[in-house]
Amino acid sequence: MSYIIEMREITKEFPGVIANDNVTLQLKKGEIHALLGENGAGKSTLMSILFGLYKPEHGKIYKNDTEVHVTGPNDATKLGIGMVHQHFKLVHNFTVLENIVLGVETTKRSVLQMKEARKKVQELSKQYGLEIDIDKEVQDITVGMQQRVEILKMLYRENEILIFDEPTAVLTPQEIESLMQTMKGLADEGRSILFITHKLDEIMQVADRCSVLRKGKMVGTVDVADVSKEELSEMMVGRKVMLRLDKKEANVGTEILRVQSLTMKGEPGHKNKLTDVSFHVNAGEIVCVAGIEGNGQTDLVYALTGLAGIDGGQISLMGQDITKTKIRGRGELGMAHIPEDRHKHGLVLDYTLGYNEILQTYYTPRFQTGGFLKQGAIRDYAEGLIRQFDIRAGRGAETIARSMSGGNQQKIIIAREIDRDPHLLIAVQPTRGLDVGAIEYIHQQLLKQRDEGKAVLLISLELEEVMNVSDRILVMYEGEIVANADPKHVTYQELGLYMSGAKREGNV
Repeated sequence: MSYIIEMREITKEFPGVIANDNVTLQLKKGEIHALLGENGAGKSTLMSILFGLYKPEHGKIYKNDTEVHVTGPNDATKLGIGMVHQHFKLVHNFTVLENIVLGVETTKRSVLQMKEARKKVQELSKQYGLEIDIDKEVQDITVGMQQRVEILKMLYRENEILIFDEPTAVLTPQEIESLMQTMKGLADEGRSILFITHKLDEIMQVADRCSVLRKGKMVGTVDVADVSKEELSEMMVGRKVMLRLDKKEANVGTEILRVQSLTMKGEPGHKNKLTDVSFHVNAGEIVCVAGIEGNGQTDLVYALTGLAGIDGGQISLMGQDITKTKIRGRGELGMAHIPEDRHKHGLVLDYTLGYNEILQTYYTPRFQTGGFLKQGAIRDYAEGLIRQFDIRAGRGAETIARSMSGGNQQKIIIAREIDRDPHLLIAVQPTRGLDVGAIEYIHQQLLKQRDEGKAVLLISLELEEVMNVSDRILVMYEGEIVANADPKHVTYQELGLYMSGAKREGNV
């Protein structure tokens, strides 16, 4: 059979890790082909080889049965291959239009000719339902809109093979549905899509076939219509996975966190970021803050953790006013924080795994004496967390954080924060970008914290996670809490109405 793309016996090695081990992948014309695997299984590496970002040690790439050499992204573009990366490759102070044409600009006497480009981009955005203000700077648009820019970049270059690397990791449920429809439309036109994901629902919804990688090796390729989610998850992690969380009733104890009338002003001329936000979290319960991204959840977390100041209101932890307490002081009082942006607030990427695990505790006698770090103690501590939290690290505690997969970077943070034995754990998108095996494990860790009498405040965009994990749900819309719901009695549809501002509880 003829394939539009065939990657044969690809092997790629990094220090201490074989990322792809003799992998063969075949893509048919006009199909949506999902690439499924745990974090660190080698999915992104394989696609980066196809896009020319990495050179394999062994193996060949064929397009329409003819061997091709992809030595860089420019070669990939000439072959009609485009890629939307998990972390978008956009210039933030350029406009949407400038980002789309970057690298394939039309010039006349060294002057940019944007009239034709503007017309073509507007036509493409309308044709594919990717409406966007093309004159806005990228830094001023949402992550969902930034992804539209990346897709339009591929369409503008008339790419026929489209690679999506974890495309829904930063999208709301509504944006995910829109993307799925866009992908189906592109496949119906005859474009071929490779779709890296760990979300089984999305594979069942849009993919024709699915190839599964595990620890760098190809486990197999299946027709999606012939398999169940349970079978795919078992192929992915090598064991049966609980897709539904088995949890007992919460044993709610004393109040741990109280937030009263929290207010944070916006920029001059803009609405408040937070307005009169009040709620509490007790020991032994998981309270989830749900909402569409950009409705004040990030500002709320910044206020609670001390990353940003507030303009009114009070925050109390364990009965103590911490409104003006510094970040370290909040940590010492028993607050732990799994941040939304693991690169910005969770890790020092050029530090080792070991150093990252002690960022909150390096100054304690356990890890330093007389101002000198105890390297052996740090290494032993980190190796213990690596085993306990199943962190995949080629060089153990000496592994540089930047070199690790996103999921394993997340596990470093989760291990560090949970191991500090906090009274309150604030977990912001803790499973974003993770596979079902890792998600199952992290949900169990959150439940373990709850069942040990800790208070957990979970911020999530994933409605399934919200309904599955939480004991109470607070919904935020435009910086206000508009609902306080019981997951046993509220429906997905009702939550959607609260999240969109179409409905509001009278007593909130």
